[in-house]
Amino acid sequence: MSESNLVEHPDIPTTRTAYDEVAELYAGMFADALAAQPFDRAMLGAFADLVRADGSGPVLDVGCGPGRITTHLDTLGLDVSGIDLSPEMIRLARADRPDLRYEIGTMESLPLGDAAVSGLVSWYSIIHLPPERVPSVLAEFARVVRPGGRLLMAFQAADDESVDVQPYDHRVATSYRWSVRGMAELLRPRGFTVIARMHREPDPDERTRHWYLIATRQPWADSPEQG
Repeated sequence: MSESNLVEHPDIPTTRTAYDEVAELYAGMFADALAAQPFDRAMLGAFADLVRADGSGPVLDVGCGPGRITTHLDTLGLDVSGIDLSPEMIRLARADRPDLRYEIGTMESLPLGDAAVSGLVSWYSIIHLPPERVPSVLAEFARVVRPGGRLLMAFQAADDESVDVQPYDHRVATSYRWSVRGMAELLRPRGFTVIARMHREPDPDERTRHWYLIATRQPWADSPEQG
């Protein structure tokens, strides 16, 4: 997908530019982060096990940044590609792993046909989306994941699980923290059923708690709700 085809809501150029500007710094800071994050690796490993048990098939890393999660999923034996809003992030990802497939694009209009992938990873990728646009993005995820396929999401946790979403002063761009209950309720009418969830407390250099969830795209959900 070319940049000219991106869905340009007013916040998108701001987020794209912000990540272009910090791409080199971001890539350096997080290049080896998974080595010290056993819980993150556990959820990524569980997701990979499920995709392989289902017969494998292509996996899409949405919001892949410089490709660190894409690369890790490749080491776990998945046929994985990445997509990101930031051209500079994609440049770094391609430079690091020219053998993997990376494209510039937006999660609000994925450059894939219906039921094209066996799994989709959204690793902190929805955090900058205004909450009112999250349902349509989850519907877009459901469109490209085949029935029976898997979704893995990671996002910062809201302080109070009774509050669905909270604004968060992210260092790069405005972002939002979600309760796992609120996210699960948005996933259900879009055709996903949560089958596993994990809560993690912040590391010493982090400011928030984290949620991780794995969901299955239900076979009966042929027409996920858009709103």
